Amino acid sequence: MARLPRLTVADYPHHVIQRGNNRQAVFASSGDYQTFLDMLGEYSGKFEVAIHAYVLMSNHFHLLLTPRTADGVPKMMQAMGRRYVRYFNDAQRRSGTLWEGRYKCALIQTERYLLSCMVYMDLNPVRGALVSQPQDYPWSSHGFYIGRRVDRLITPHALIWELGNTPFAREAAYAQLVQSGLHAKLQSALTYATLHGWALGEPDFIADLQRRTERRLLKMAAGRPPSSSGKK
Repeated sequence: MARLPRLTVADYPHHVIQRGNNRQAVFASSGDYQTFLDMLGEYSGKFEVAIHAYVLMSNHFHLLLTPRTADGVPKMMQAMGRRYVRYFNDAQRRSGTLWEGRYKCALIQTERYLLSCMVYMDLNPVRGALVSQPQDYPWSSHGFYIGRRVDRLITPHALIWELGNTPFAREAAYAQLVQSGLHAKLQSALTYATLHGWALGEPDFIADLQRRTERRLLKMAAGRPPSSSGKK
């Protein structure tokens, strides 16, 4: 079966995951994390991709972003991925591939899943037992959203402004969302959609989105396709 092209549509939020080959480390020092973020800032600007949230783990990373154009995400990921591999290989005196195949990407419904996706990302270091609280992890956008630090890489999505009328109210509301955690079923839905490249949203959203792209958005039902011959 032919591999489906990645699903990318302009002006919709996308959740991206990229893993290290054989789950090997892709960041070995604080300098590696910062270099990656610097490159991300450069190429997201060049290809007009708004970065809403991120978390960098030792052997993979997550991004939540919205492209201005349909090819913004693949161009950005290709350019920075290649450049970062050269940097990392030189720094570690290694050669060969760094990434586990192609990056994974899912288009998500804003109102239903964007904030949940941010919570999912912020809790990654806690689930990985790296920290006990998400605010203690330095390589995510969580600190920005709770008012702990400035992060020029981040472009908050418009949905964030609905959390409160003042910066303090928004920061407190977002911190409470993260502290409340994420239901396991919702976490699984986000992971599955991203790793398999499907759109994630309610039926009306999927139907409207399908009119904007020829690429299939959902997994086909099991079994043989219906016959077009009219025979039963």
